[in-house]
Amino acid sequence: MTEETIFSRIIKGEIPCDEVYNDSVCLAFRDIQPQAPIHILVIPKKPIESLKDAGPEDKELLGHLLLISSKIASQQGLTNWRTIINTGEEAGQTVFHLHLHIIGGRKLDWPPG
Repeated sequence: MTEETIFSRIIKGEIPCDEVYNDSVCLAFRDIQPQAPIHILVIPKKPIESLKDAGPEDKELLGHLLLISSKIASQQGLTNWRTIINTGEEAGQTVFHLHLHIIGGRKLDWPPG
């Protein structure tokens, strides 16, 4: 990933966020345009453009993101939630830095879009 994104600037502390979790691997914060009462983004600190750009060397990182997402959802009081990874523009990815959405706090219909 060569182009700087808003997420890389958030990781560097250049742009503030409503942080809910931070460790050496990832950062999680509330989405500024929430689609549900709880909408949190989990982003790896390693710059990966999208899920299709992750490689075998990222297996542990990807597992960490999922486990942390579950931990955050539980800490937010959620017993039901949706975890979403949009991959590519046609799938709804608008920031090209891999990220997971944790969405909950209301009934979520299916299909989503």
